[in-house]
Amino acid sequence: MKIMVIQGPNLNMLGVREQHIYGPVKLEQIHGQMKEFATQNNAEIDFFQSNLEGEIVDKIQECYGAVDGIIINPAAYTHTSIAIRDAIAAVGIATIEVHISNIHRREEFRKTNMIAAVCASSIVGFGPFGYHLAMIGLMQVISEVKAAQEAQATQE
Repeated sequence: MKIMVIQGPNLNMLGVREQHIYGPVKLEQIHGQMKEFATQNNAEIDFFQSNLEGEIVDKIQECYGAVDGIIINPAAYTHTSIAIRDAIAAVGIATIEVHISNIHRREEFRKTNMIAAVCASSIVGFGPFGYHLAMIGLMQVISEVKAAQEAQATQE
């Protein structure tokens, strides 16, 4: 099982920016915990962070045929990016969206979510633990997809 974690703009500043919202944990610490969990569950995991929308779209497209699932925190692009939404829809890979804060309890503009409709699920408001929840959920979704594919193959 191979998982790609895609982090959007300003997430490289975790631990520094608005700690009252995002907490003191740095992105590298989150990735370290995710890597440890992936190793314990015989999964491969890679990480990518960009502040640029086009680079995020490129990375999603590169995932096609290369990974089993994506965990994405599109950050501010959640509220504006049809391009990221369309890339997720195009590749057809099981994707779980994560937000450290509860975007539904924040500014009005953050309540618009362009990404959720093309994801298997969204996890919001659990802080860095949301990434752990996303990994558990994504591994379950991937297992179910693979089981369905195997069942279909035996019927053909």
